[in-house]
Amino acid sequence: MKKPRIAGSGPIGEVAVEILRPFGEIVIAEDSSEEALLRILDGAVGLVLRGDGIGNARIIGAATDLKVIGRSGVGYDNVDIEAATARKIPVIITPGTNSQAAAEAAITFMLTLCKKVIHWDTQLKQGNWMSRFGESSGDLDGATLGIIGFGSIGRKLAELIGPFNMTLLAYDPFVAEETTKGLGVERVELDELLNRSDFVSLHASLNETTRGLINKDRLSLMKPGSYLINLARGGLIENLDILYEAMINGPLAGVALDVFDPEPPDVNHPIFKLHNCLTSPHAVAMTNRALYRSFRSMATDMAAVLEGRKPRFVVNPQALE
Repeated sequence: MKKPRIAGSGPIGEVAVEILRPFGEIVIAEDSSEEALLRILDGAVGLVLRGDGIGNARIIGAATDLKVIGRSGVGYDNVDIEAATARKIPVIITPGTNSQAAAEAAITFMLTLCKKVIHWDTQLKQGNWMSRFGESSGDLDGATLGIIGFGSIGRKLAELIGPFNMTLLAYDPFVAEETTKGLGVERVELDELLNRSDFVSLHASLNETTRGLINKDRLSLMKPGSYLINLARGGLIENLDILYEAMINGPLAGVALDVFDPEPPDVNHPIFKLHNCLTSPHAVAMTNRALYRSFRSMATDMAAVLEGRKPRFVVNPQALE
């Protein structure tokens, strides 16, 4: 008889280990590749997909004992939901667990870009004290922030940014105008948001309708000297080439990217040599508190499924029928 196990595409937080250990041995893949994951699926009743961990039809089909898939995050574009549902395997996500951390990260990126933190740090360390008279930093005060995707992260960003005295715009076709008004945010169409915003922060989910949402034509609508921040999914932006062109020839004054498509990106791309391109390896919102909340939520729902109870956050509830 196979010994049950919980397979993971990457390290699992201790709180999740404690919750899931009673259901089987915790086994972590050597890396997040498909082949590495396939090697540890024998007897797996639970599968935890971290970051870019792959949950395609081949993986799901190979895990013959699988009862539940857990995502330590809200995105599930790397999971074949149709294949999971066909096997009656619920896919667990963790909405809201990193909203505060992601919103804080967006503000950090905005401030770092407009205050030219990296630039001033470099100038001082090179002995260029007099550079302070050659140019100035920017302001959030009086500027306009456009939030694309007004889910839990977008709403938290609108809440936290309040004291900075910014005009707030939001684009989200699935959110009622009453929701945005309640937070002092004007709901507008995408093109208008891009045209009016000094800062644009992406917080939309990635699907067939949002892939490539930010393309060359839409970038051309943005204000000269504006900034683009992406903490959602790399696929929301058509490619790095259009960002590079928009930073060299306008209108963009800078970008901040925590996510890429594919991940990891090719760091030989010229955009990574620009001083006004800030980057992080899909990590800036992975704070201690956010990770704890995410792992606890995911593992609690996975345990519910393994015990025959109803989970709270499941992508495909029809798999529970």
